[in-house]
Amino acid sequence: MAPSSPSSPSSPPSLLLSRRDLDFLLYEWLDVESLTGRPRFAEHGRETFDAVLDLSETIATRHFAPHNKKNDAQEPRFDGERVHIIPEVKEALRVFGEAGLIGGGMDAEVGGLQLPSVVTSACFAWFQAANVGTSAYPFLTIANANLLLAHGTREQIDTYVRPMVEGRFTGTMCLSEPQAGSSLADVRTRAEPDPDGGPEAYRLFGNKMWISAGDHELSENIIHLVLARIPGGPPGVKGLSLFVVPKFLVGADGSPGERNDVVLAGLNHKMGYRGTTNTMLNFGEGAFRPAGAPGAVGFLVGERHRGLAAMFHMMNEARVGVGLGATALGYTGYLHALDYARTRPQGRPPTARDATAPQVPIIEHADVRRMLLAQKSYVEGALALILYCGKLLDEERTAPVPEDRARAKLLLDVLTPIAKSWPSQWCLEANSLAIQVHGGYGYTREYDVEQFYRDNRLNPIHEGTHGIHGLDLLGRKVIMDDGAGLRLLAGTVAATTARAAGLGGEPAAMAARLDAAMARVAEVTGTLWAGGDAETALANASIYLEAVGHIVVAWIWLEQFLAAEGRTGAFHDGKRQAARYFYRHELPKTEPQLTLLASLDRTALDTPPDWF
Repeated sequence: MAPSSPSSPSSPPSLLLSRRDLDFLLYEWLDVESLTGRPRFAEHGRETFDAVLDLSETIATRHFAPHNKKNDAQEPRFDGERVHIIPEVKEALRVFGEAGLIGGGMDAEVGGLQLPSVVTSACFAWFQAANVGTSAYPFLTIANANLLLAHGTREQIDTYVRPMVEGRFTGTMCLSEPQAGSSLADVRTRAEPDPDGGPEAYRLFGNKMWISAGDHELSENIIHLVLARIPGGPPGVKGLSLFVVPKFLVGADGSPGERNDVVLAGLNHKMGYRGTTNTMLNFGEGAFRPAGAPGAVGFLVGERHRGLAAMFHMMNEARVGVGLGATALGYTGYLHALDYARTRPQGRPPTARDATAPQVPIIEHADVRRMLLAQKSYVEGALALILYCGKLLDEERTAPVPEDRARAKLLLDVLTPIAKSWPSQWCLEANSLAIQVHGGYGYTREYDVEQFYRDNRLNPIHEGTHGIHGLDLLGRKVIMDDGAGLRLLAGTVAATTARAAGLGGEPAAMAARLDAAMARVAEVTGTLWAGGDAETALANASIYLEAVGHIVVAWIWLEQFLAAEGRTGAFHDGKRQAARYFYRHELPKTEPQLTLLASLDRTALDTPPDWF
């Protein structure tokens, strides 16, 4: 089914995202227009925001969505020398780059538009919903450029970032290795000083695995950000340094020149996300000898042995971005399921006595509406959470009061593992339900929802697995600074529940349930750490992540319920009903999880490997 075009008000609603929902979240809830009162965004207004949202929807609909299934069926192919990708991908990226969207949130000084992060997130969701495989190339490029803007030298910004903003260069992040995976302490790629290349020049030798967008001919150059070890550095992650390693060395005039010693060893063939090349790269194998010497030429970014700290700038951005991608895939799956349910006749109401009566659309069946409500509560809750995180990033960067900036940063730190993992788990479940709504048709390649599920299945894995983010949340974020992060989250939730309690009635009842859940989180967190036994405390960290994530999304739904207060019509009624569904069907799931955590359960921990 082709998504509708946003060309006219009479067009059918898009099957990618709901523009009405985006408008509600941006303007009725988050009040993004208020950001235009700050110097960084003073040149903008709602007209600007609406224009770039319209542009994003148009480009996503016309240039990204049409080749999504083709990109999946005809995935990139490596012939031993070069990668072959369907031509529609390069054309889509050309249009994206010429529209200026790569630099949407970046400084005007480097060619950016200086849009708020919350707006650029809303814009990019259109592309991830339309074609997550093709959108991965600008996704990584934007994060790469932002890292260099934060940690690179002026020369590195001029050499690499400006061409990325122009759409000429693309970027990657190269962390994992075949033997290391997520265990970055075991990275072996080494970087030896290159005395002929200047004080910041090095030659890199090693292998990197699972590198998305690692090789292609979609751009003039590919800029790799690579973690490697300088000989003599400390062991573990404290010995990692960060390097910018271009596929082609860049000449004095800014054009790509000599081929660097970075070679594609092969492509990984994935269950989904097939449109993005996923590669194993060899650095310094000697296939090319830049300046007549072996080794991939790289340039140090930031300080020696401080590479992981710099890389976290890109990783944290990518983590929230992965949550956005999971949300977009879940959202488009939901809209496809909703459209199917409205138009597919099958069966009759349980009370119907006449077997010859016309069949009814399946949306008339209560169980189908239950599945649609579940999807709606997951995807609209996730989208609201991600955009809230975008607003926090804008607050961290531009709030007039330093204390407000610090508060936004701390809250965003706490929410990041949830923003990555909760949508990756529950919007994937939304995709599963979308298949179920379609019935047998949904399990066939002729319908889009099976691809959405396959594409989304990657998101609980990459940019930190579900388990890693559970460890991050329980082992770091909620206990850092003597629990300051958890107290801030609890206080922020309490401000919402106080507003709801003041209204009485249904909002107050929801607030009471949310207050009880948050109090339980604080109590259980204290119980987990009371004995000082980190091994036991963290044994069920993934369950902690799931429980706290559900409670956070319940808070986000209460926020949406309050934003819809006093407003009538099907859209706002639907918001309130989705909130009710989440509080009645989803929030209660957290109490058994918290009870299990409070018991300090060691079932998994006490199971020896040889019992399996």
